[in-house]
Amino acid sequence: MDFAAFFANYGLILVLGALLIFMFWSSRRRMQKQKTEQEAKARQTVPGAEVLLQGGLYGTIVSYDPDNLDQPAIVELAPGVEIKVHSQAILRVVTPTETVADDEPIEHEAIEAEPLTDASEPVVEPETDNGTDKPKA
Repeated sequence: MDFAAFFANYGLILVLGALLIFMFWSSRRRMQKQKTEQEAKARQTVPGAEVLLQGGLYGTIVSYDPDNLDQPAIVELAPGVEIKVHSQAILRVVTPTETVADDEPIEHEAIEAEPLTDASEPVVEPETDNGTDKPKA
């Protein structure tokens, strides 16, 4: 049998088999990577660690059970303000380089506001009737 005839008869099956093997291999690799990332996150999520929640709130972990993810985590948002969140609502553990220290001033650029009215036009106030806030008709 000739190579071209063999490939013409069985080539599509071989290509589909190779694609199927590649899909299984890449899926397994991705799952292993996700599991490694989840384990690293669970090791970092300890009481006292600063975290970012899914809603964009920053807080400090008070209690968290990495073995039972159905049990809510307690996060302190401000001194004395603690909330219960689902353990999967913790997006990531924040490293100290990601946050701005409280003692560092945040500099903002000054934005000059443009006047709302043209200086050549006089500003007309609505007339009120005997001290009421309703304009005259």
